[in-house]
Amino acid sequence: MMQPEMPICNTCGEQVGFGSDGNSVFVSCHECNFPICKACLDYEIKEGHTHCIQCGSPYDHGTMTIADVAEKEPVAHTSMGSHLSNPQDSGLHARNISTVSTVDSEMIDESGNPIWKSRIDGWKDKKNKNKKKVTKVPKEVQVPTDQQMDENQQPGEPNAMQPLSQIIPIPKSQITPYRIVIIVRLIILGLFFHYRITNPVESSYGLWLTSVICEIWFAISWVLDQFPKWYPVNRVTFTDELSRRYEREGEPSELAGVDFFVSTVDPLKEPPLITANTVLSILAVDYPVDKVSCYVSDDGAAMLSFESLVETSEFARKWVPFCKKFSIEPRAPEFYFSQKIDYLKDKIQPSFVKERRAMKREYEEYKVRVNALVAKAQKTPEDGWTMQDGTPWPGNNPRDHPGMIQVFLGHNGALDVDGNELPRLVYVSREKRPGYQHHKKAGAENALVRVSAVLTNAPYILNLDCDHYLNNSKAVREAMCFFMDPQVGRDVCYVQFPQRFDGIDRSDRYANRNTVFFDVNMKGLDGIQGPVYVGTGCVFYRQALYGYGPPSLPTLKPASSSSCCCCGPKKPKKDLEEFKRDARRDDLNAAIFNLKEIESYDEYDRSLLISQMSFEKTFGMSSVFIESTLMENGGLAESANPATMINEAIHVISCGYEEKTAWGKEIGWIYGSVTEDILTGFKMHCRGWRSIYCMPTRPAFKGSAPINLSDRLHQVLRWALGSVEIFLSRHCPLWYGWGGGRLKLLQRFAYINTIVYPFTSLPLVAYCTLPAICLLTGKFIIPTLSNLAAVWFLGLFLSIITTSVLEIRWSGVSIEELWRNEQFWVIGGVSAHLFAVFQGFLKMLAGVDTNFTVTSKQADDLEFGELYMIKWTTVLIPPTTLLVLNLVGVVAGFSDALNKGYEAWGPLFGKVFFAFWVVLHLYPFLKGLMGRQNRTPTIVILWSVLLASVFSLVWVKIDPFVSKNDSTLNQGCIAIDC
Repeated sequence: MMQPEMPICNTCGEQVGFGSDGNSVFVSCHECNFPICKACLDYEIKEGHTHCIQCGSPYDHGTMTIADVAEKEPVAHTSMGSHLSNPQDSGLHARNISTVSTVDSEMIDESGNPIWKSRIDGWKDKKNKNKKKVTKVPKEVQVPTDQQMDENQQPGEPNAMQPLSQIIPIPKSQITPYRIVIIVRLIILGLFFHYRITNPVESSYGLWLTSVICEIWFAISWVLDQFPKWYPVNRVTFTDELSRRYEREGEPSELAGVDFFVSTVDPLKEPPLITANTVLSILAVDYPVDKVSCYVSDDGAAMLSFESLVETSEFARKWVPFCKKFSIEPRAPEFYFSQKIDYLKDKIQPSFVKERRAMKREYEEYKVRVNALVAKAQKTPEDGWTMQDGTPWPGNNPRDHPGMIQVFLGHNGALDVDGNELPRLVYVSREKRPGYQHHKKAGAENALVRVSAVLTNAPYILNLDCDHYLNNSKAVREAMCFFMDPQVGRDVCYVQFPQRFDGIDRSDRYANRNTVFFDVNMKGLDGIQGPVYVGTGCVFYRQALYGYGPPSLPTLKPASSSSCCCCGPKKPKKDLEEFKRDARRDDLNAAIFNLKEIESYDEYDRSLLISQMSFEKTFGMSSVFIESTLMENGGLAESANPATMINEAIHVISCGYEEKTAWGKEIGWIYGSVTEDILTGFKMHCRGWRSIYCMPTRPAFKGSAPINLSDRLHQVLRWALGSVEIFLSRHCPLWYGWGGGRLKLLQRFAYINTIVYPFTSLPLVAYCTLPAICLLTGKFIIPTLSNLAAVWFLGLFLSIITTSVLEIRWSGVSIEELWRNEQFWVIGGVSAHLFAVFQGFLKMLAGVDTNFTVTSKQADDLEFGELYMIKWTTVLIPPTTLLVLNLVGVVAGFSDALNKGYEAWGPLFGKVFFAFWVVLHLYPFLKGLMGRQNRTPTIVILWSVLLASVFSLVWVKIDPFVSKNDSTLNQGCIAIDC
């Protein structure tokens, strides 16, 4: 009866068995109750391993039992599931230990091959296979480095283990006033709306009602944006401690492997030289060479991308050793050589100047070769491209071509000029055929996940856009300080770095840097459940991408779980069934299964759970890939055959591989929106994972951003459209994932804010139109203010200003950055966000896909010349209209006041202030329309004239020069004159 409750041996997978008394469960270590059977313990001692694998305590000759341990201290029985969730063990990243051997040893046969084809029949031979493996597995088991005691360390000395990262809370002198002002502002908002609702303006009821509705929506948006910033935190990492712990001199590095993903589509729009600089910065990263692999996804199957990568791999043989020899920063040659700094600073080697000049000459020659390839690719031959051997390029038709994989560098590839090994560099172009949905960037990223799992299977993945290079060569080490910290990394699904940009004008006219978002909002989320995923500069835990839940997911209820074999009856089967249902209920069944739960299942349920059929329905028809998903700490399976790895990799990127699987639905990058990054991070947080925000002193990554007005609005339009698509999907944060309570409330507020912000454009356009209407009609949205009402208005303005000042104080952003963000919130809201709402509804409800194209003009070849480029697009129409409308309204208002006399000037100032608020926020837009030296596009002039004419006619129709009481006055004047 007690068989199902018997712990499982961590080494051989058999039940631990009973002790010498025949009644109590055998225990090898009386300190931590680590599950290991008597046979495996005897073998360990025979091999000279006299200390516990888990805690390092000496074995007590294997004579202890559960009953003996209970006399010292009552403990719950330890299973493999609890071992996997142990904070200390979660820091183990040795490649020779994986969940294939620890969770279910029957998943691998004697020769190390996966038992998929035999399915359930293989379970019948479980005992025989495990007995044969008993003498093999223990040799691979090692004590984690972070649990080893130094030989010179005395027992009385404190533990030498230091944290790899630390949270630095915001000082109370800064955060406490900030929170108080937020609460005060919330109270003032309530009193303000009480006044606004109870004091309607009868003479202009429609305008008053419109303004109140808009103000209520703005208040809701403020709450969704403000309260997720309630717990901002700063973090600091200790990379030196990471090296001391995992990179001991004379021993192989124990740092975890990282697979880099770089995505590109069209080399004519995304210059190959920019992509090459990103790749070169990755290959030269400050990290063990055998732990780094770079996968470049060419989703356009362009021969130009392939040939430029050939040139890049050859140049890398010279560039990588140069960077490592002289500690170059940054390690992207284009940006290193263009720095306007003293490059001799901290470079004391006599040969540096000579080698730097030689390397710069090599890079210039490399650029010439790459630019020649670009020039050649400008005109495609009629018969398509041909390779050097004369065969046609397989990707001549970018919409119908086979999958292509080419390994340029790697463990068996070319060495650098110093004879050292280089990181692996792999070119990948997934198969595309007509009639298949390929899901753009998200589909390309998922293809890279599968290819990398087959070829290298590093436990961590770092994805970058092709124009984001490593600005800090130690960025990966910064991320590993969180992942490899046993106390922090257990439940971390990804580490997000802020985006920083090159080539932006000093004033940052259109808020391209997004400083407020990256330095304020993301810090706030880091104190809750973690920052959102922003699409690039992010290091993922591979298992989280596979849909697994974190180790700390709720286990069986304490009342239902047995503490020891003699402490109560067997747990009822009913509780287990309820637990299974709860773990898979509603939308939270996204977690395929939690590795901790396996030990709670009986043999039949376990066989169904990890059978071939269940895995193939989830991950697809690839036994090699399926086996890799079970390797929690990465590494290639013993059954991996190098001769067939490329064929298997080609198989997993076939266009039909994802059909009838969970790819894009529950695992990998999630489909359904052009902003797949938001969806992917949201699903992980809903499963209970948390993320980390890492802001090293030297920015980890840098990229390029569109700095002219039209391109910036077009970028914002795409982001807003993605948010609308998520709002109209089943993954909307308003209703998705409430059942399990794994997504914290303030975190949900943040996600709701990311998908509803485009809808703010509707009340914002209305609110920006109200000043002009009030000036043209002589009416106003606010009645005559009483002294108490004036206090509420004054208090509201002061609370807004105080909140911003205190936010600047703890975040470190400047007043200018905050103001630019406020301006572009209005500019984007009345243009790109407005179009995104209509386009999203047309696309999701009517199936009409409307694209707002942008046409370019040439810019001056000067610094920031692109800033003055004018690209006409329909997105520019609404803000242009609002500008003209408010300027016409101001002219009309002053004309009316001059006509009516002194009494009209008082009400005029309130209306004009309101109009100038709109014009001031739209001023960067107006300046962008004017371009350099006031060369405004003809289309803008035509629109301005047309709109001015229309509103002038409206003004004449309203006739503001004559008031309603003028008729009696005129009659009197006529009588006197007579």
